[in-house]
Amino acid sequence: MKYSLAFVSMIAAGFLAASPVCAADITSPMAPELKQTEQDGWTFAIAPYFWAAGMSGDSGVFGLPTVALDMDFGDILNNLDFAAMAIGEARYERYSIFSDIMYTKISNGSGTPRGIVARNVDVTSQTFAGLLGAGYSVLQNDRGNLDIVGGLRVWHASTEISFSGGILDGVERTDSATWVDGLGGIRARYSITDKVYFTGWGLVGGGGADVDWDVAGAIGYSFNERVSAVAGYRALGVDYSSDGFVMDIVEQGPIFGVVMHF
Repeated sequence: MKYSLAFVSMIAAGFLAASPVCAADITSPMAPELKQTEQDGWTFAIAPYFWAAGMSGDSGVFGLPTVALDMDFGDILNNLDFAAMAIGEARYERYSIFSDIMYTKISNGSGTPRGIVARNVDVTSQTFAGLLGAGYSVLQNDRGNLDIVGGLRVWHASTEISFSGGILDGVERTDSATWVDGLGGIRARYSITDKVYFTGWGLVGGGGADVDWDVAGAIGYSFNERVSAVAGYRALGVDYSSDGFVMDIVEQGPIFGVVMHF
């Protein structure tokens, strides 16, 4: 019952591109790098993004057997309460500091057959993933760059189940987990013209999770020095389990974003 993560978590809000995948991808390892305006050597960019991701994998809470998940974006959207994603970056010459934040809240409710134990059962799932990292360009010229990047991603996922009516009326239970993963990888960009460029990134690591990874590829278009747009595809996966809480999922789908430079 854990639809979480970064799902649309991307999904949403004008995504990309962690990143996430999310997804996702701008000038940071989670978002496509675009042409920016310099201010005393520093460049800045922020991008809300939308990630139309589906989800597959296994999820388990309260120590119960894991449940196989296989949902497309439409399934998730039907139960989505709220989603927000954004990427930000500050860059100075070959050095960069970046962040990628994804939050989603999904809920679902249904009635029970006879309504003796409970007339309705409501389930709410929330997922937060925040990445903070730094990068260095090992290759850089007028056409593009190749960056080595590394950082930490903090995860928090929770599921709440509540009953109304019947014997269990008013009963609520919550299961949650918080962990941190270290990630490392690369990001590359190549300009085809002054307006159009290709970009891609890949991160992998672990820590609290057995494995945490994020890859994407996108094409970008610069309208001017302050506004750009990107579109591509992102896939993100995490495999975490502890004390009966299981989150072993892969989210993937198209990403879209508007990047603002200042």
